[in-house]
Amino acid sequence: MEFALGKVYSRAWAAQVVLSDIGGRTVVEALAAGVDRKEIWRAVWGKLELPVRER
Repeated sequence: MEFALGKVYSRAWAAQVVLSDIGGRTVVEALAAGVDRKEIWRAVWGKLELPVRER
């Protein structure tokens, strides 16, 4: 996320943006709940519409 959004904004984004693909949680909430990091990254990747090479 830092590569795509920058260090400061990625932290804010992770705490504020709710992703339906990870149960309606933010990245921070999903990590705290023990959601698999690969599942979280797939949700982030999809939401940010990042290029395939960054998947």
